[in-house]
Amino acid sequence: MKTSTDELLVFVTVIDAGSITAAAEKLQQTVSGVSRALTRLEKQLGVALILRTTRRLQLTEEGELFLERARAILAAMEDAEEAVTRHREQPSGRLRVDAATPFMLHCIVPHMTAFAARYPDIQLELTSNERIVDLLEQRVDIAIRIGALQDSTLHARSLGVSRRRVVASPAYLKAHGTPRTLQALHAHRLIGFTAPAQLNRWPLRLQTGPASGDSNGAESAQGAQGALFGDDANEGLAIHPALAASSGETIRQLALGDAGIACLSDFMTAADRAAGRLVTVLDDALLAERQPIHAVYYRSAALAARVQCFLAFIAGRLEP
Repeated sequence: MKTSTDELLVFVTVIDAGSITAAAEKLQQTVSGVSRALTRLEKQLGVALILRTTRRLQLTEEGELFLERARAILAAMEDAEEAVTRHREQPSGRLRVDAATPFMLHCIVPHMTAFAARYPDIQLELTSNERIVDLLEQRVDIAIRIGALQDSTLHARSLGVSRRRVVASPAYLKAHGTPRTLQALHAHRLIGFTAPAQLNRWPLRLQTGPASGDSNGAESAQGAQGALFGDDANEGLAIHPALAASSGETIRQLALGDAGIACLSDFMTAADRAAGRLVTVLDDALLAERQPIHAVYYRSAALAARVQCFLAFIAGRLEP
């Protein structure tokens, strides 16, 4: 292409302004610079576009034809620039977010109506996996991971922390008694995870406590159902669950259904505890454990706006 957009702009501005001097002032260029740009344009095209006199300018036939096309080209350029600006200011396109089912249900899904209203041009795809996924293999843009991050080439943004607490339903405790010591847990039906193993290490410090045991004397009722053992007081208590599930949400539902005692993250049980559907036990033995929550993603210029607006939106709505 022989002609630049700068030369097209000079040509159109001269016609619209009515003179080279007026065009130079509008473009904040020198009169000689505008005149040279016109001359260069005509030389490249091999035709005269404007007939110049001391009193006025007049388009040639070729000039009239070229003016129409020049306006169309400049308008298209302006539209393209505006579209890019709008895209940057209002992110659009597909964004795939993956999280474990409990976090997805309790921390992401409740806010998606508001997110869609704010970012209507983003097409969200939400998937749930209980295990760590490969972002490239699963074509995931953002993954939420709870717990310590492994060394990775992924970028990470902290979304906060969450505690785990030992909980049960009031109906279960009424029927089987409330454990007052760690040893008393032997008598109870414990609900845990099929994997990973560290989720079956509850944040309870080994202690010597009251010898009264369960309020209903249930220590000996179900000893074989929930055997447990403790290692290091600083590492928590490792349990052998009598009932296990792969998803924290399944475990929550089991606890709500009076199936036993479980250890779950605060973000899953906050509403249940506030409503009295679940209550905590052994609070005096609870370790000050904090599970970090991160969003991980590959840095991509194409995805940057979508990723950043989603992370900022979610982080602003998660409780500290």
